[in-house]
Amino acid sequence: MSRLALSLFFDSDLCVDQELPRAGTTLENPFVYDAVAKEFKELAKRGLVQIVEESTHEADEGTLIDSLRYRRLRVG
Repeated sequence: MSRLALSLFFDSDLCVDQELPRAGTTLENPFVYDAVAKEFKELAKRGLVQIVEESTHEADEGTLIDSLRYRRLRVG
């Protein structure tokens, strides 16, 4: 798990819907955003977060996640 994803996870509030930030962060890069969003989907498989909403788009490189809302379920 990347430090960025872990930092976002630990900075999020419990049981509050949140969106992965984009503007003004390193997540402005669509490939970085997609990678971190996929790490959050792995956290969901482990029961640490719930994915509330996900939006994707097709790019030359394949399908990229461009928006992800999640809810932190556990401390970690």
